[in-house]
Amino acid sequence: MTSTRDFYSFRDGAFDVTVLSDAPAESSDFGPLAENVHTASDGCQCEDSGFDEICLAPSNIPFPVTADEMILVDVGAGERKSEHTGFLEANLEAIGVHATDISLVVLTHAHPCHIWGLVRPDGSLRYANARYVMSEAEWSFWMTDNDEPTTEYERMSRAHMRKTLSAILGRVTLVEDGDEIIPGLRVLSSCGHTPGHIAVILESDVPLIVTGDAVASDVVSFEHPDWSFGFDIDAGQAATTRRQILNQAEEERAKLLGFRWRYPGVGRAERLGSAFRLRRVPEVTR
Repeated sequence: MTSTRDFYSFRDGAFDVTVLSDAPAESSDFGPLAENVHTASDGCQCEDSGFDEICLAPSNIPFPVTADEMILVDVGAGERKSEHTGFLEANLEAIGVHATDISLVVLTHAHPCHIWGLVRPDGSLRYANARYVMSEAEWSFWMTDNDEPTTEYERMSRAHMRKTLSAILGRVTLVEDGDEIIPGLRVLSSCGHTPGHIAVILESDVPLIVTGDAVASDVVSFEHPDWSFGFDIDAGQAATTRRQILNQAEEERAKLLGFRWRYPGVGRAERLGSAFRLRRVPEVTR
C-alpha cells in the first residue's frame, strides 16, 4: 500500500478514520491463527473467503483524526521484524502525515507486531511528539517482575518488549477498563491474549470497536470463537473475551476493526447459531 487510493476511510462519530498498514504480510503457517484445528476437515467452513485466506496476516492500523488529535492504535512491527514490515511511516507520508504530527498512540498490547514500530533502527523514538496509552496491567506484566513468564515465547521476548517500551517511559499514561482516553475514545478491557490487552471503542451512534488481537481472525475467530490463537497467553480467558466482544458488537450493531483481518478489516458481527460471521464492508454500509 503506497498510494492514497489504497486506503479505506470512513467517518465514525467525531473521528475520521483511515485504515493504514505496516505490512500486507501473508502467513503460510495455519497454526497460530487456530491452534485447535489441524485440517480443513476439522469443521472450519471459511464460508466467505476460502480456507487459504485464514492465513492472511495483515496489520490493519486505524488512524483516527479529530480537530485536535492525530491518533494511531498500535504502530506495527517496524523494520526490525523483517524486510517485509515497517511501512506504516511511509503510508502515513503517502496521505500527507509526518510521524511528528502524531499526537496520541494507543497500544492494545505489547507483542512485537504492535509495538516494535515505536522505535526506528537507529534507536530513536519514531513518534516523538506523541502521548502514549497502554493498560496498567499490560505495562506491569512486561515491565516488572511481578508476573513469572508462563510460556517460552514470554521468556524469550520479555527483554525485547522491555527495551522497546522503555522508549516511552515518562510519556505513557496507564489506563483501565472504561477509562476515557479522550472524548469519544474509551478503553475496553480484552485480556486473555495478553494479561492487559485492551480494545478501543470509538463512541458514536454506530460504535467502532478496534479489537487488536482479541479477535485474531476474520474467519476462524467468528466461526469458532472458542478456538485459541497460537499466541494467547491465557487461552481460556481469551476465548471468553472473544465471545464477549462479538456478543457486544452484535447486540449494539457496532462496527469492528481487526488487526489481522483481510484489508480493510472492518465489518459487523452477525450471529449464526452459537457462532458468528463477519459482514465485511461494503456490506455494512448498505
